[in-house]
Amino acid sequence: MSRLWLIVPAAGVGKRVGGTCPKQYLEVAGRPVLAHTLARLHQSFPEARLCLCLAPDDDWFDPALVPFTDWQRVAGGAERVHSVVNALAAVAAQGAPDDLVLVHDVARPCVSADDLSRLYNAALASPDGALLASPVADTIKRDDGQGAVANTEDRRGLWQAQTPQAFRFALLQEALARALAPDGIGVGRITDEASAVEALGRAPRLVAGRRDNIKITHPEDLRLAELILAGDAVLRDLHESS
Repeated sequence: MSRLWLIVPAAGVGKRVGGTCPKQYLEVAGRPVLAHTLARLHQSFPEARLCLCLAPDDDWFDPALVPFTDWQRVAGGAERVHSVVNALAAVAAQGAPDDLVLVHDVARPCVSADDLSRLYNAALASPDGALLASPVADTIKRDDGQGAVANTEDRRGLWQAQTPQAFRFALLQEALARALAPDGIGVGRITDEASAVEALGRAPRLVAGRRDNIKITHPEDLRLAELILAGDAVLRDLHESS
């Protein structure tokens, strides 16, 4: 049976959200964002092997925040894609080609157990992998480069990518290596793992995820995440008491 690897890039600073520390260590509901994110993943995949990508000079990290038994710290890279490449290289000797790899943003602490389960099953069934995403609901405007509307985009068929994104070990390794090669699509166009896989001509499966799987990017996102987590806790308590 194939093993499951979790890669969580957490080497960024997250300047847009502000604060006196990297955004993964800002507190939401009394705990660092990173702690919430890892707890969500652990609840669904307690036996998975975790690669946590951290900056080499990260002085904020506390190993007590990690609930996994089988995990290792990996040096983060200059960009997210480099962190993922480092993680894959660090465990290459242990990973089998058909092992499943889930890559999840550390700044998405609200991902639901149901979404994680559906993504996992979809990725197992799809040779091209799968990713959580949500259909674009808002009207999309394209600007003219000077602050005015150039046109309204047709949103039909457009999806907003989320994480986790899941791929077979060998496929993800090949996709990232090809994308970063001199004749590849380049760092600027590797906006997520799926974009590198797509560049190989593959078509990852879209798995409709909850819209409250938000990514903490701006200061107001912290409060929104706190409300989502609080709501989930209330629902969980009601379920356990029923």
